[in-house]
Amino acid sequence: MDKTRQAALKAAYRQQAPALGIIALCHLPSGRTLLERSRNAPGALNRHRFELTLGTHRNARLQADWRRDGEAAFRCELLDAVTVPDDPAFDADAELAALLALHLEQLQERGLALY
Repeated sequence: MDKTRQAALKAAYRQQAPALGIIALCHLPSGRTLLERSRNAPGALNRHRFELTLGTHRNARLQADWRRDGEAAFRCELLDAVTVPDDPAFDADAELAALLALHLEQLQERGLALY
C-alpha cells in the first residue's frame, strides 16, 4: 500500500465518531452488573478496565470484586450500539437513556443485582 493511501485511511479512521451505546461490566460469579450509557462506548470500557486495574475505580463494590476474583471473573462488553442517522433532530442522549432503561428493566426482571 502506498503512503498516500495509508495516510488517507488513517485520516478517515481518526474522523470516525466513536460508537454510542450501552456498556456492561458483569461479575460472572455473582451476576452483579454495572450498566452505563456512553457517547464513546469503547473509551468507557477502556476507562473502567484501566481504573479497575489501577485499583482506583469509583465503585467500591465493583473494585472489591475485581481485586478478589481478577479480570477473568468479569465480562466487559458493548451491549447495545446506537446508529446515529443523518437527521440533525436525532437526540442521541434520549436514545441512550431509553436503551439504558430497557436494559435495566431486563436485568431486574431476571433478578440480577446491580452495582
